[in-house]
Amino acid sequence: MNALHVTTTRIFYAILLLLAVLVLNFTMMHLAPGDVADTIAQSMGGADEETMAQIRADYGLDKSFLVQLGSYLGRVLRFDLGYSFYYNQPVTSLILQRLPATLLLVFTAQIFAMFIGVVLGVISARRPNGILSHFVTFIALFGYSAPVFWTGILLLIGFSLKIQWFPVAGMRDVTLEGGFAVRALDIMRHMVLPTITLSSIFLALYSRLSRASMMETLGSDYVRTAKAKGLTEREVVYKHALKNALSPVITLAGLQFSAVISGAVLVETVFAWPGLGTLAFQSILARDTPTILGILFFSSSLL
Repeated sequence: MNALHVTTTRIFYAILLLLAVLVLNFTMMHLAPGDVADTIAQSMGGADEETMAQIRADYGLDKSFLVQLGSYLGRVLRFDLGYSFYYNQPVTSLILQRLPATLLLVFTAQIFAMFIGVVLGVISARRPNGILSHFVTFIALFGYSAPVFWTGILLLIGFSLKIQWFPVAGMRDVTLEGGFAVRALDIMRHMVLPTITLSSIFLALYSRLSRASMMETLGSDYVRTAKAKGLTEREVVYKHALKNALSPVITLAGLQFSAVISGAVLVETVFAWPGLGTLAFQSILARDTPTILGILFFSSSLL
């Protein structure tokens, strides 16, 4: 009964939090200058007051704030995120179309950051005062301090424009012909630079944490016992110490998942990756309020 009570309480507070997020997002969009009518009028090359009033009436913008808010909350409770006037299709369909690309990039960047971060952390922990350890520390500080959009632009200039090893933008080459293997390799080539960019800051976190955790584990009693039994250093590090040192890294990875999704917005914009980040950026430029609110709500529900 106690566990059921705790679970019910957490679900209740989660629902309250989502409602608060919905109200806050809608309020901020309502207070922002301009509206859908202004954007439509600009696309038409201008409109008179009567036309503007008719557009606002069609989208329900002529009603009071509380009426608009109540109508929006009612639609969301019916799992209706509205209709995008810019893309001319339901917001839910837009999100579901872009979601696979974002998840592919996010999970790939997370796995890459964890793997490389742990490897670098273990290497530097084995020789904490060595040159390689100092180099790993420098890379970690650089990756953590550099903005992801700046890192992405540098990688684009260096490896797409100068050396031309990787594509400049997009997720696939639409002119490419071939089977599944050819298309998969093409997607992988397009993913290299966005993955490195998105994982750079988190790689720094994982490498520093795994280094500290590994150094602490290597100084524990059971590790000294394993060394006294005559085990090699490789066996001690990878068969005994690494298992316990990975625990805080895995915990941090779960907590940082939301941050990876947030960072994907900038990375997708830089590389024109067809995910939720690019959709959000284009919707902001177009003042497509239903799509913006839908993405914010969907992201809040995931996080």
